[in-house]
Amino acid sequence: MTMSTSTPWLARPTHRKWLKDQAEQLFSFFASRSINPKGGFHNLGADGKPLDQGNSIRGIHSTARMVHCFVIGSLLGRPGSDALVDHGMQYLWNVHRDHERGGYFWAVDDNGAADKGRKQGYGHAFVLLAASSAKLLGHPLADKVIADVTEVLETRFWEEQHGAIAEEFNADWTPIAPYHGQNSNMHLTEALMAAFEATGNREYLSKAERIADLIINRRARENGWRVAEHFDANWTVDKAYDGDPMFRPQGTTPGHWLEWSRLVLQLWALGGKRHTWMPEASEALFRQSVTIGWDQKFGGFFYNLDWDDVPDQPHKLWWPASEAAGAASFLIAHKPSTFHETWYRKIWDLIALHYLDIERGGWHEQLTTDMKPAYTLFAGKGDIYHALQACLIPLYPAEGSLTKGIIETGGSV
Repeated sequence: MTMSTSTPWLARPTHRKWLKDQAEQLFSFFASRSINPKGGFHNLGADGKPLDQGNSIRGIHSTARMVHCFVIGSLLGRPGSDALVDHGMQYLWNVHRDHERGGYFWAVDDNGAADKGRKQGYGHAFVLLAASSAKLLGHPLADKVIADVTEVLETRFWEEQHGAIAEEFNADWTPIAPYHGQNSNMHLTEALMAAFEATGNREYLSKAERIADLIINRRARENGWRVAEHFDANWTVDKAYDGDPMFRPQGTTPGHWLEWSRLVLQLWALGGKRHTWMPEASEALFRQSVTIGWDQKFGGFFYNLDWDDVPDQPHKLWWPASEAAGAASFLIAHKPSTFHETWYRKIWDLIALHYLDIERGGWHEQLTTDMKPAYTLFAGKGDIYHALQACLIPLYPAEGSLTKGIIETGGSV
């Protein structure tokens, strides 16, 4: 059935209110349950109850994402948000940080460093995002954390000859493997833009542009706008790589094509709209993801594909759908078309019909191929970050980050 797209959904007050209401439900779900009195934040089960009553492991990305999201809550004027921001910032600085050798541990528990004290670029990217967001509130640790993690990224992770970062190190800063990953660099691109907005230091933006040029303008373009996940020491695509099915699945991940589709447009806008390849790349990445990453039978985005575009893990996770909504909204703002509007609506139909847990709250994080809730990769509902941004990014100007848009509009939607 063909639907009229004459009046964009984002011009309709009812749709905008619906998005705002979904965001508030997510804030309520996580704010009331997440704080771990021992420090950091609980992992939540499907019913919203803490999974980790004992000596649980807390991943740095989860801590930092909670900080970032409740900065958003505070900027919107949501009571109680500042306490969650402070709780997370204190934990990042006092527990996740390696006070002896510098850097931030990927995982910690009640006794300190866990997982052999590994230090990952992915985790450090989220520390920079959290601190940059917290600076917008004037948090007393923000400048200190920004300076500290920036120095670590510059001296330990950044590889000037490539224009991107190394992946991971042991606790003593010895390298773990000659591997480069796009995921850590993608999230660093997001964090570098946030740091630029928070500090005005253009060096952050320059690094973001170099990462995007390597991974998207060169490597993704070379592979038909498929974003390669895994690379060797010289940033040559490693198509044979088969790693962790959750964080490093083999092949390609359409959800990351969608994430980059928005990020390169955001980077284009922040950088003064100078790089003409960025809008081209954004459109191409989005089109590829909805063409070969979308399940034509049941709907939804496959988690990952092999290099012949065949689904490897055909289950459907919540975060690619979330990133699709953000990407479509940015494209509607900068490259309005019936194609982008139609897909924007289709994506929100998917989320509303399948991912929202109407009975218990929050979003289902994993669905089977035929769109039934499942818990093989994720035990419950551990993350607010992707879903919250999906609801709020479309409501604010597509000229920078969500936090920038909220500040510039006074939170008005």
